[in-house]
Amino acid sequence: MAKVIIKNLNDKAVDLSSCSRSLLHCLLESGLDWMHACGGKGRCTTCKVQIIEGMEQLSPFSHAELKYRQQQQLNNDERLSCQLIVKGDVVLHVPKESQLPHITYSK
Repeated sequence: MAKVIIKNLNDKAVDLSSCSRSLLHCLLESGLDWMHACGGKGRCTTCKVQIIEGMEQLSPFSHAELKYRQQQQLNNDERLSCQLIVKGDVVLHVPKESQLPHITYSK
């Protein structure tokens, strides 16, 4: 049973056990509002997340993520939520540039 903890959303826990699609899709399906300017197609970096714990629980980097890493638009601890599949428990943080203005984020 995979679970995602979002640290700067007051340790919000999202159960992903019934979702086998991208993290972005699972978050949206769970009712969370999440930035994704390109519609989840890996053509931007607005849906990126910073992985605090559990990088080994994620699917390999996609072609789009490798491209953005090469262009230095994704740090080593960042992934695109639209491109990754969560296989186990993960703790993440929403980077400032990916935060929505109508949501109150904790520190």
